[in-house]
Amino acid sequence: MKETVHNELRSLSHLIYRFIENLPNKKKIDSMTGTNGCIIGYLTENSDHDVFQKDIEKAFGITRSTASKVINLMEQKGLVERQSVSCDARLKKIVMTDKSKAVSHLMAEDMNLVESVLTEGFSPEEKKALYNYLKRMKQNLKNYYTNEKEEF
Repeated sequence: MKETVHNELRSLSHLIYRFIENLPNKKKIDSMTGTNGCIIGYLTENSDHDVFQKDIEKAFGITRSTASKVINLMEQKGLVERQSVSCDARLKKIVMTDKSKAVSHLMAEDMNLVESVLTEGFSPEEKKALYNYLKRMKQNLKNYYTNEKEEF
């Protein structure tokens, strides 16, 4: 097969997926959907301030009804709680439970392992260059998509 960036990235993506599926903590958090994991990650990253449903809608590009369904299911699973805020009784912030905090910790452990395995033997300069290359490829695709839409 001809060596191309596309083929190498696709092959790497499949290897990463298989690696993630066999991570040590994966079985402990397997009952959780990918969306739940992403939302827990978002809540963890934004734990320094209140997060509301509208923030999740915006961050993930989902509709109000979809966000509401996902958050309701996460509440039923004991992963989040909705709590009133003092400034407006109608507003409910989304708060992580002890269960989701434990899941967040397990996810972080696994993602740190993935990152360390993927970048083993890379110097700090090589890592920085790699991230820059990947960001540029993503931007190239976004630019192409934007330009194509404008032509129609």
